[in-house]
Amino acid sequence: MARYSNDFECGPFLIRLNIYQKDFKEQRIMKYEKEINRRKSFAIISHPDAGKTTLTEKLLLFGGAIQTAGAVKSNKIKKHATSDFMEIERQRGISVATSVMSFEYKGNLINLLDTPGHKDFAEDTYRTLTAVDSVILVIDSVNGVEPQTRRLMEVCSMRATPVIVFINKMDRDGKNRFDLLEEIEAELKISLHPMTWPINSGKEFKGVYNLHDKSLRLFTASTKADDEDVVAIGDLSSPVLQQKVGDRDADLLREDVELIDGVYGALNPADYLSGKIAPVFFGSAVNNFGVQEMLDTFIQIAPTPRDRDTNVRKVQAGEDKFSGFIFKIHANLDPKHRDRIAFMRVCSGKFERNKYYKHVRLDKEVRFTNPYTFLARSKDIVEDAYPGDVVGLFDTGNFKIGDTLTEGEKFYFTGIPTFSPEIFKELVNKDPMKTKQLEKGIQQLTDEGVAQLFTQFGGNKKIIGCVGDLQFEVIQYRLLQEYGAACEFRTLPFYKACWLTSNDKNKLNDFLRYKQQNAAEDKDGSPVYLAQSEWFLNTEITNNPDITFHFTNEVNK
Repeated sequence: MARYSNDFECGPFLIRLNIYQKDFKEQRIMKYEKEINRRKSFAIISHPDAGKTTLTEKLLLFGGAIQTAGAVKSNKIKKHATSDFMEIERQRGISVATSVMSFEYKGNLINLLDTPGHKDFAEDTYRTLTAVDSVILVIDSVNGVEPQTRRLMEVCSMRATPVIVFINKMDRDGKNRFDLLEEIEAELKISLHPMTWPINSGKEFKGVYNLHDKSLRLFTASTKADDEDVVAIGDLSSPVLQQKVGDRDADLLREDVELIDGVYGALNPADYLSGKIAPVFFGSAVNNFGVQEMLDTFIQIAPTPRDRDTNVRKVQAGEDKFSGFIFKIHANLDPKHRDRIAFMRVCSGKFERNKYYKHVRLDKEVRFTNPYTFLARSKDIVEDAYPGDVVGLFDTGNFKIGDTLTEGEKFYFTGIPTFSPEIFKELVNKDPMKTKQLEKGIQQLTDEGVAQLFTQFGGNKKIIGCVGDLQFEVIQYRLLQEYGAACEFRTLPFYKACWLTSNDKNKLNDFLRYKQQNAAEDKDGSPVYLAQSEWFLNTEITNNPDITFHFTNEVNK
């Protein structure tokens, strides 16, 4: 009887304990939700020279992350863009690596990734798009849609990534605004929804009208916009409009707004979040004009950290346990200290400093004593991070792009592809005394994803595959400056790299043996066919039905 009595007495305690544990877990999840809901992670993408890096700096100014903007227009200017931290970037005035910046704005923690605009570094941008939840696309009002813009939007469309369009350089003589919208919709295959509307352009540019809150922001050349330039106009028939912009432009604005309201109506945020509609803003980044309207709308409608697919299941951002993946690796972020930083996107749970996590590919426990958050070249140690955050992890060579960290569960995040290069060159060592330095350097640089490394079957010929010629210049420069290894490149007559898989290993091995001159393996030991032309590739595909030729390679496949 005593036993039953004790069990009865313990019952209320166990009930109270279960309630307490449930409440504690719910409070913990609520805490995560609060942190998750205030985070916005996005990338800025554009064709080169559209004003992407300038816009980045203006956003940082609004967030109080920097006090003065840099300049990238001339190599002679000593100030440089905040987001351009590599020496070659500062010399050439271009972005060739993704920069990660975090800043606070109106209670939101914004993680901004400034990507390379140059087409030769497109693959770095493609991978960066896997680590963000939305995108701001910058378009030059003078040049309109350009080739790199199309390629970037194709990647966004594949992932149904929400996009906001910022039409830049309205203070320059450019295309007609209606023609430009029509061109963007036709070329990028996306529906637009104007949120602000410009009054003229070039020398006649007078400002933008906010279609949402019915206000006019006036533009004065060579001055920065401030709150005094904003005029509330609840009714466009108000004579105040004529006083500010003149009769002709007031009448034209009224006609435009009537047309826009009739065609577009109100923005449906759900259509934006699903990638069907792209809100559009007009402005001039260099004059800090029209940027705040976009930023204020962005924090209202941009998605919070999203759920992510893995090879096992979908990981929800609000889950209790931590998970994240490596989307970029950068060796020698600070050349003086020979450091190597792996950029990790937190996908679920809470990342904590000095806590052990499972490195899924290596099947071992790892911990990080000095994880960083970034503001371009400056970095601060972070104690914890939540979904949407990008954390820099000091790496001694354990990480590859696509690696997953968890609290014990075995899965890896999918959708992080490697694309076939377009240019192939043999790596030639110019100084045999520096062979080890060259080997280490090319290994680390290709780990970063700026290029792909193939080793030819039946020999040790190192083949570097890149998207564009500028990548080879960067590799050559960095090998010499950071590793003391001199090299040159010899062009090879290859058209495309295809990864090979087959259910019949014997047929695959026979193919590789017969095609030794065109066969290689990538850094992970996966077999690759290097086609000399499209005709050769199609011929081999037809003649080898038991072998599958892949134009992309899923990281950690």
